[in-house]
Amino acid sequence: MKRQTILIIGVGSIGERHLRCFQATGRADVRLVEINPELRRTVAERYGVSKHYPDLDSALQEPPDVAVVATPAQTHIPIATRLAEAGIHLLIEKPLSTSEAGIDRLQSIVNAQKLVAAVAYVHRAHPLLQAMRQAILDQRFGRPVELIVVTGQNFPTYRPAYRSIYYNDHATGGGAIQDALTHMLNAGEWLVGPIDRLVADAAHQVLEGVDVEDTAHVLARQGRLLASYSLNQHQWPNELTITVVCEHGAARFEPHAHRWRWMLAKEETWHDESIAPLERDTLFITQASAFLDAVEGQRAPLCSLDEGLQTLRVNLAALASVKTQSWQTVGGS
Repeated sequence: MKRQTILIIGVGSIGERHLRCFQATGRADVRLVEINPELRRTVAERYGVSKHYPDLDSALQEPPDVAVVATPAQTHIPIATRLAEAGIHLLIEKPLSTSEAGIDRLQSIVNAQKLVAAVAYVHRAHPLLQAMRQAILDQRFGRPVELIVVTGQNFPTYRPAYRSIYYNDHATGGGAIQDALTHMLNAGEWLVGPIDRLVADAAHQVLEGVDVEDTAHVLARQGRLLASYSLNQHQWPNELTITVVCEHGAARFEPHAHRWRWMLAKEETWHDESIAPLERDTLFITQASAFLDAVEGQRAPLCSLDEGLQTLRVNLAALASVKTQSWQTVGGS
């Protein structure tokens, strides 16, 4: 099996995680780009990375096989486009961008160069969500008719520096909708199909030191299915529940309880499928391995560029709905 050379671009919190998780696959030789010299040296020393660069120009003197774009969201497309022009496979952090500008050109280059390009929506790597999705696709419970997503966590516990990073500004991919709710929207589309139209409400309720929304609610139509998404970034319970109600039963994903469960019509008890608690890096290692599999032609990416673009359009529609307090057609003007 060929070891791939992986260039991590940006080694802030999520970039550092991608670096160590690609290393953990045992299938990658990792390099990094970081414009902050102190951070670059610190991360390179921490993980024994011998090739580290102050800018992309320097890194492209020795082109890698794969690049992970983990810079602020508004820079994703210009960086990814340059990498694609150099024939480099792409794993782009979520959200894909903060607008659709330049994405058509990136898609054209990716297709012309026959590259693998994916967006890092890591919930798709969760074995329980994968199992639940397969059961839904197999119509074990009949046609899905409703989706209910309820989730929250205390964001400062997991990202103490939230005030001084991308999160504090919509322009850099910040706020609950682009930072956290986008994961739920992408997972919901993966389970039951794309969002066609939506109405959203959001507000800054609790988090100190920022003005962006930390609480968001979305009502959506996904074909014939009705959906609701509720998220906050300030509650103390770190919980996520995704319920898909079907014609002949229901399925529920509860990663905080390490299970997915189902109930068939006329039954009174849930049937549980459980796993041992996952380490925090496990899903990212799985995502890295899956992406390397895709580069080697063994499988499709977990989340394709087209799917990432669809979720970006949902993000933008949600932000527009909050601003106008009106229903929005996804991808519409």
